[in-house]
Formats: sequence, structure tokens, C-alpha cells
Amino acid sequence: MPAAVAKPDVPDLEFITRLREEEFNHGQVMDIMSHLTDDIGPRLTGSPNMKKANEWTRDQFADWGLTNAHLEAWGTFGRGWAYQLCEVRMISPDYEQFLALPEAWTPGTNGPIRGDVVPVIASKSADLDKYRGKLAGKIVLFGEERVPEPIEKPLFERDADADLARIANFEVPSQAGPAARRPEAAERFRFQQELRKFFSDERVAAVLDITRQPGQDGTIFVQAGGNYEKDKPTTVPRVTLSVEHFGRVARLLAKKVPVEVEVNVEARFYDDDDKAYDTIAEIAGTDPSLKEQLVMLGGHMDSWHAGEGATDNGAGVAAAMEAVRLLKKLDAQPRRTIRVALWSGEEEGLLGSRGYVKEHFGSRPEPTNPQDRELPAYMRPPTGALQLKPEQKLVSVYFNLDNGTGKIRGIYLQGNSAVAPIFEKWMQPFKDLGMTTLTLRNTGGTDHLSFDAVGIPGFQFIQDPMDYGTLTHHSNLDVYEHIRPADLKQAAAIMAGFVYDAAMCDDMIFRKPIRPDEPPPKTEPESGVEKKGEPAAPPTNSAP
Repeated sequence: MPAAVAKPDVPDLEFITRLREEEFNHGQVMDIMSHLTDDIGPRLTGSPNMKKANEWTRDQFADWGLTNAHLEAWGTFGRGWAYQLCEVRMISPDYEQFLALPEAWTPGTNGPIRGDVVPVIASKSADLDKYRGKLAGKIVLFGEERVPEPIEKPLFERDADADLARIANFEVPSQAGPAARRPEAAERFRFQQELRKFFSDERVAAVLDITRQPGQDGTIFVQAGGNYEKDKPTTVPRVTLSVEHFGRVARLLAKKVPVEVEVNVEARFYDDDDKAYDTIAEIAGTDPSLKEQLVMLGGHMDSWHAGEGATDNGAGVAAAMEAVRLLKKLDAQPRRTIRVALWSGEEEGLLGSRGYVKEHFGSRPEPTNPQDRELPAYMRPPTGALQLKPEQKLVSVYFNLDNGTGKIRGIYLQGNSAVAPIFEKWMQPFKDLGMTTLTLRNTGGTDHLSFDAVGIPGFQFIQDPMDYGTLTHHSNLDVYEHIRPADLKQAAAIMAGFVYDAAMCDDMIFRKPIRPDEPPPKTEPESGVEKKGEPAAPPTNSAP
């Protein structure tokens, strides 16, 4: 039976006052951020930097006095990967140093290679036929030139009152939702796999891709060009060029002007451990009747490799870490146990949180259709009844932060009307900091969905958009300099307040009714910036 609706308890304003004073005058959230970005850097799942981040966060939690600080494998991931050097330059008909970054899980070049550039444009299998037998030893320019539109809107923005009012209004979900998009996404994924094999079979020397949108003005948005699974073949070297340098080569080739480039990529695969890990730690509950129950918070610690993983999602990690540090610093005595979790594998499809939830709380059977099993976990259609584990009933709530550096403006309620009066009370002490909005809308694309999928209340905060969607999300500008310290302090204080309130109130958070035979919410990787209140869309570019 679901827990009773919690009374909208009045928050402990004395404790919230102490919490705010500690954070705004003595906070350490930017020290945490600096260590993640400056000392460790990007944290691709399975990479040496991710291992450093896991170990440092575990040790930091223990130093702060949290209990049960440990690394927990969530399942088999595959190969680690990191790059050490990437240089691409045109050497004919002119010399130019290109802005370029290698694509994750693609090999290096074993020293500089030179070659003629050949254009390839393909979006389906039949398009590849005309290129067969013609690409051996060539450097492929894959895709079409894109001339950026003039920038007529600011690249940096905060939500105005009108934006928050719009978000607060519930919208009936469209019937053409994620399930309707799944076949299209699956078809695109299969073509990407075919394309990787095609380039390898044709013995292409290297592939040059155009940056994903909205990249321009030297900003490069880059993700994976190869497979992290050990049983998938290694592809050819692939790099992503800035839209401007890609465009110059494309225009020269269109005019039948031969182009020769030199590509030098140093990259390494790591096969010593095919597991990936989440960092877990706790503040033990003190109420004998409630301490087995859990209040959870977290965010994903893995990132892409172009920048430093600052806004995606060092910000969420730093805020969650700072929240539990504050609670320990203030000697909080929570009635329920508070558990913080820093996930890996989020960028590949919420793998770390999904694996953790499957191990502890429940899951649905894997599909038996071989074609479905070839797809990534986030694309597989749901099958079978929800199978819950005993621990599932002990989790009151999970709070997640993963939308960049912007301050918290409210919270998505994921259709859970019963929590609105509770969260309204908890929000009151932070309204002067800009947190004013509750919405019954669902939001997708990040780790709260793993909890929502098994009937555990999981919530993502509403944040100011800032320059997350225009400049930093998965780009080489995802760096410390794009973090706003005042906003991060505000987020840390609010996370600490909500977690404390949930740990202290009399009852567990109300659970939405869930039919065990219903499909779970769609969980998709962060392939693009979602529209607020709507599930994240799958990738739209043709490049794998």
C-alpha cells in the first residue's frame, strides 16, 4: 500500500536559518567544483578521470563524517577511453589549424596521417552504395555543410515571471510521445552502427564530422563516435570539426578543389575493468522507527570529454555534495537515513542510476526479441510486469539536480499532486532566493526517471536556463568559468533544506499509483537539451 499523504509540516525555520548562514558565508561548493573541474577534469564513464572522481568523492564523504561511503558497481559497462592529443590541419590548398576534438571510443591515428579528403553524405543504408570501394586510405568529410543562423537572441538567460508561469501550467501529455519516437530512434541507431562498420570495412583512414548543433563560433559539441561495449568492433579514428572549418573544406570540395589534411590523434582504451561505479554515502537516521527509511539526493558525475564537465553535471554533483556537507557541519540529526548518490553512465542512457535502482529497488524483464536486445537499454521497449524488491518501499523520495549552473526556481512534481502542499511549505523559506514555482509537468532526460520508473517519488528541480543549451551542454565550453557561484550556493542550500525536511517529516512522501503492468516512463540519454516540462528528444543529427 502506498504511504499516507504527509502533512504539510512547517519546516524548521531555525535550522534553515543556520543552513543559509553557513552556506552563504562559509560555503565550500566552489571548492568542490574546482576540484572536480580543475584537479580532475572531464569524467567520461570508464575513464581514468572517472575513477579519480569516484575515489575522491568517496574519500571526501568519509572525511566529512558520512557513513558507508563506498563505490558500488552497477553492472558491466565496457571499455574506458581517454584522449591525450588531437591536431587537425589543412595542408593543401592552404595551411590552417582546425578546431577539432576526437569522438569518444574511437582509436588514435598512431602518429600523424595525411590524406586527401573525400565527402560522404549518407542518412540511410542505400546512400552508402555509391561510396563502396572508393574510400580506402582516404580521410572522409562526413555530413553536410551548415551555415549558422545569425544570433538574434541572447545566449544567456534567466526565467522571467512569464516563463515560470508557463511552466507552472500543466500540459496534457501528447499521445505522440517518446514511445511514438522509439522506432525512429532505433532505426537511426542501427544505421549509425552500420555506418561505423562501413567505414571500418572500407579501411577509411579517418572521419571528420561536423559539430552537433548548436555549435558555432568555434564551439564544438562532441559525444561518441565509437562503441564502449567490448564485443563491438573498434571503429576508425573520428574527430569533430568546428562548423566553420568543416564548412571551408566542404565548399572547397564542392568546387572540385582537392583538399589534403593532416590528422594526429592520441587516444587510449582501458580494458582493465569493465565495470562502472556510483559513489554512495549516508548520514544515518536517528529515529529508531524511521531510520531504515531513505531520503536520497544526487546527480550524475560522468561527463563528456570536450570540456571539464562543469555545468553537465559538476554543478549537480557539487550542490549535492555541499548539501550533505552542510547537514554534517550543522550536526543535523535526521530521523530518516539520508543517502547521497553520484551516478556514472548517465550520458549513455541513465545507466548508473538504472543499474542501481534495478539492484536495490526493482525493474522489468529484459526484452527477449533479439532485435530489441541489440539496442541500447534506453531504446528497448518495456516488457513484462514491474518486479519490486523489499527495499523499494523504504525510499521516501529522491531529489536530482542536472540542468546546469542556473539557480533553482522550483521543482517538477512529475504529476504527483499530493506533494504540492508539502513542497509549497518547504519552498517558503527560499522564495526570497527565487524558488517560487511548482509544476505538475513531467521532465525527462536525467536520473530521477530511474526512480519514477519503479514507483519511487523522484524529482528534478527547475533551473534558470543560463547558457546551458546554447553554449555549454556537451561542448568544449563546459568549464568552470561558466559556473555562477551565487546560483550554485543557492542550489546547495535548497537541496539541503528539502532533503532535511523530507528526512524529518512524520510520513513518507506520497507515491503516485503505478500499475505493475504499465510501461515505465521513457528514459533517454542526454542527447540534446530538452524543452522544459517535456521528455528529452532523441538525437536528430545523422552522425553517429
